[in-house]
Amino acid sequence: MKGFMNGEGGSYYSWSASKSPVLSEAKVGAGKFTLQPWGFALPHYSDCSKIGYVVQGSCMVGMVFPNSSEEKVLMLKKGDAIPVPVGVVSWWFNGGDSDTVLVFLGETLKAYTPGSFTYFLMTGTLGMLGGFSTEFISRACNMNENEANKLVKSQTGALIIKLSKILDMPERCKGSSDELVFNLDNALADINVKNAGSLTTLSAAKLSILAKLGLSARLVKLEANAMYSPMYTADSEAQLTYTVKGSGKIQIVGINGERVLDTKVQAGQMFVVPKFFVAATIADAEGMEFFSVITSSQPVFGHLAGAKSVWNALSPTVLQTSFNVSHEFAELFSSKMKDSTVLIPPQK
Repeated sequence: MKGFMNGEGGSYYSWSASKSPVLSEAKVGAGKFTLQPWGFALPHYSDCSKIGYVVQGSCMVGMVFPNSSEEKVLMLKKGDAIPVPVGVVSWWFNGGDSDTVLVFLGETLKAYTPGSFTYFLMTGTLGMLGGFSTEFISRACNMNENEANKLVKSQTGALIIKLSKILDMPERCKGSSDELVFNLDNALADINVKNAGSLTTLSAAKLSILAKLGLSARLVKLEANAMYSPMYTADSEAQLTYTVKGSGKIQIVGINGERVLDTKVQAGQMFVVPKFFVAATIADAEGMEFFSVITSSQPVFGHLAGAKSVWNALSPTVLQTSFNVSHEFAELFSSKMKDSTVLIPPQK
C-alpha cells in the first residue's frame, strides 16, 4: 500500500496500481481508512464509485448527492456496507473512544488514474476553494475580501483532522439507513454450511442504489480449514477481495489453465480476481473472513464444483469423453458433485 494521508485524526492508505498492475488492468481500486477517536475527514468527493465496509468500530457519515440540497447523516457500525457513488460529497466522523477502520473497494473505469481513487477535497490546505483567487471566492460567495480569505485559509488541516469534544455533530437522518446501508454481519446468510461457514451477498435486489453504481458485494466466513470452492464471474466482471480476519491459501487460474496466483493471504491483505478467471480459497486453522466487491450490481457466477457446477449439468457421457475416463468414473464424479457445496467443510 502507499500512504495518501496520515494525521492526528487518522490515516488513509491506498493500494498502488503501479506495484499491483492487475488493479489498473481490472479497472478496480482499493483503499483503507482509519479514523482515530474524534477524527474527522473533511468533505470530499472522488472520481469513482465504491462500497465502504466497516471492519472495526463505528462512525458517523454525512453525504450530499449531486443536484441535492439535503445532507444525509448516517451512523455506521462494524459489518455495515455503504455504497459511495462517484461525485457524492461525504464527511466522516468517529465520536467514539476507539479507532474505526473502513476498507473501500470499487471500480475505476473512468478514473483519472486507472486502478486508483482520486479524491477532490472541498476545504483545507488541499481544498478546491483554496485554488481560486480571492476575487473569484468573494464574488461567488457574496463576501468581501477579508471574509473570503478567512473562509479558505482558516482550515489548516488537509484531509483528516481531530475535533474538540465540545462540538455538536448533526443528528442522523431517519429512514436513510435502509436505503444506503446494509449490515452483512447480521444479515441472514444466503448459504450456510455446517463446519464450513457462510456466504452473504449484497446486490441491487437488497440495496437498490447498487443498480446505479454497477457494484455488488459478498461476505464469506470460512471456518477452520474449510474451502470456498472454485468459481468465476460469468458476466465479464472483476472481483476485488479484502481479507478481514484470519488467513488462508488462495489459488487463481486464468487463460490456458495457467495458475496466476498461488499464495497465502492474511488479514489486511487484498487480491484481485480478473474477469473469467477461476479462484478458490482454503482457510487456515484459525478460519478466514473476506469481503469482496464485484463490478456488477447483479453478478453471475460459474461454479467448477458443487451441485451448481457445470459438471453436475453435463451428462456422464460428455464427462467421460471430456476427461478421458471410464463411464463408471464419470458417473462417480457426477455423483460427488451432487453432494458438494460452494462452501466445503474440512476433510475428515
